[in-house]
Amino acid sequence: MRRLRRTKIVATLGPASSERAMIARLFQAGADVFRINMSHTSHDRMRELIAAIRSVEEENERPIGILVDLQGPKLRLGQFGGGFTMVKQGDTFTLDSDPATGDATRVHLPHPEILQAAQPGQTLLLDDGKVRLTALETDGKRLVTKVEVGGKLSDRKGVSLPETVLPFSALAPKDRSDLEAALDAGIDWIALSFIQRPEDIAEAKKLTRGRASVMSKIEKPQAVTRLEEIMEISDSLMVARGDLGVELPLEKVPGIQKQIT
Repeated sequence: MRRLRRTKIVATLGPASSERAMIARLFQAGADVFRINMSHTSHDRMRELIAAIRSVEEENERPIGILVDLQGPKLRLGQFGGGFTMVKQGDTFTLDSDPATGDATRVHLPHPEILQAAQPGQTLLLDDGKVRLTALETDGKRLVTKVEVGGKLSDRKGVSLPETVLPFSALAPKDRSDLEAALDAGIDWIALSFIQRPEDIAEAKKLTRGRASVMSKIEKPQAVTRLEEIMEISDSLMVARGDLGVELPLEKVPGIQKQIT
């Protein structure tokens, strides 16, 4: 089977599409690359999926790409008494290093990098942007903010800082373990999540040692500002429009995608 088209189709494998028979059907329908999301996949399950894909590949005598998408660093709030709280526009709300359960005035943030890196005037987005805060002051252990857009906050909701370069690697310990297991299993591509700078890709390439190509996911404003440098060092780019549209105005995302192409 030879496909005479430049555009390739990437199919993400999930609970409804992880059996060999379904993978074969997806390939016959036009999938060129299968994506394995390591946010929800164990190493053993990953190896099973890879074996099934390679079996379909051998049967059809045509190469099939395997893309392992690394989770990347996950920044989350601590917990609230009762599981949630409501924050109101105009109120002050503090993120701090105290592991005690939170309330309508404060919550634990188990990421000292954020407490140390955030600066007054910068924006914090909670729960995929549903709640928006502006940093007022910080001493490295407590970050006092003003609530710009209020709402419900539940345990372990995500935190993002679109205007702050955070001083940590795009490869968390889980990613390093997942990457090594994926390379040993013979994958073709890795997708690197939440990159901020070209050094993130250089670090991943040092670990892959040529055993897989590196796809950089553009989902942070910090990556957009250094796009040319990131393009130079990456083997491919993916515009992660969902996450990028949380941290940037949604109407800017198509323009960024056009800028890349």
